[in-house]
Amino acid sequence: MKRIGITTTVPIEVLMAAGYKPVDLNNLFIGSPERERLVSVAERAGFPQNCCTWIKGIYGVCMEYGINTVLCVTTGDCSNTIMLMEVLKLKGLEVLPFAYPERPDVVLMQGALEDLARRLGTTLDKAEKVKCELANARQLALELDGLTWKEGLVSGQENHFWLVSSSDFNGDYREYERSLGKLLGEVKKRKPYPDNMLRLAYIGVPPVFAGGLYSFIERNGARVVFNEIQRQFAMPAPGVSLAQQYSNYTYPYSIFGRADDITTQLRRRRADGVIHYVQAFCHRGIGDIIFRHAINMPMLTLEGNTDFTLNSHVRTRIEAFIDMLKRRAAASNKASAKSEL
Repeated sequence: MKRIGITTTVPIEVLMAAGYKPVDLNNLFIGSPERERLVSVAERAGFPQNCCTWIKGIYGVCMEYGINTVLCVTTGDCSNTIMLMEVLKLKGLEVLPFAYPERPDVVLMQGALEDLARRLGTTLDKAEKVKCELANARQLALELDGLTWKEGLVSGQENHFWLVSSSDFNGDYREYERSLGKLLGEVKKRKPYPDNMLRLAYIGVPPVFAGGLYSFIERNGARVVFNEIQRQFAMPAPGVSLAQQYSNYTYPYSIFGRADDITTQLRRRRADGVIHYVQAFCHRGIGDIIFRHAINMPMLTLEGNTDFTLNSHVRTRIEAFIDMLKRRAAASNKASAKSEL
C-alpha cells in the first residue's frame, strides 16, 4: 500500500478503500527520537521561529522520511496548513486538500466524503466497508477509555497514547487491535488507582511534552481521566455511516460544540480540575477565553512550544495547580463534615 501522510485526523476509511496506508505525520514527528532535528530542517528551509512546532515537525517528517503524498486539511484544523500545503507542492510532493464542512451536517459531510472518494479513485460504498473493518479497533480504544475513568485501571499516558494512535492505528489496524486487546487483558488484573487521587481532565490539542506530563501529574497525587481530542480521534459516536461518524467528531467544528462535549464528560468522569493545553503561535489558543466562560471548574492553561520535556516553569505551575485543588477538596470535605454534625 502506498503511504499517504495526514496532517490531522481525517476520514481514513476513504484513504484505505483507495489502497493507501494513512500515516499521521504528527505522531510520526512526536514519536521520533530526532524531533529537534526535524524542526531545524523546517527552519533551515525558511519556516519562521514563531511558527507552530507541529507544522515545522510535519514539514521535517515529509522531507526526511520519504512521505511523497500528503492529505492536508484546509478547513477544520490549523490555519497554517494551507501555506504548508503550498510549500510541500513547491518541494514536489503530491498534495491533496480536504475540507471539513463549516458545520457538523450529515448531508454536507456526505458530499465532502463522496468528493474525496472520487478524487482518490474509490467509492464511498467501499469506504463504508472499511468502517466496519475498523469498528472493533475503535471499540477497543473506547473500552480502554472506560477502564481509565470508570475502573481506574489505565494511566493517563496509556489513555493518551492509544487514543491518539487511533488517528491512523499506527499504520496497521490489525496489529493495533491485537496489541490493544492484549493490553486490555493485562490491565484488568491491575490494582486500581487510589480513590483519593484527584481526577483531572486534559483538553486541547495533544501536547508536545506528552511523554512526561502524565507521569508528573501522577507523582503529584492526581491523574488524568479525560483526554478530550485524543478521545475524539477514536470516534466515540460512530453513527450508522461515515457521514454521521465525521459529523459527530467535534474537533473540526465550532468550539462551542467541543465545550458541550467537554462539560458533559467532566460531569460523567467527576473531574476536579482541567488542564487546557495550547500550542504556541496557534490560533486555537484564543479558545481559552471561551472554555473559561463555559467550564465552571478550576482550569490551568499550559502553553508548549519546542520543549519536548517538561521544563521547570511548567512543572511548578502544575504542582501549584494540584496543591490548590487539594486544599480546595480538603476545605470542601471539612465543610461537609460540619454540615453533618
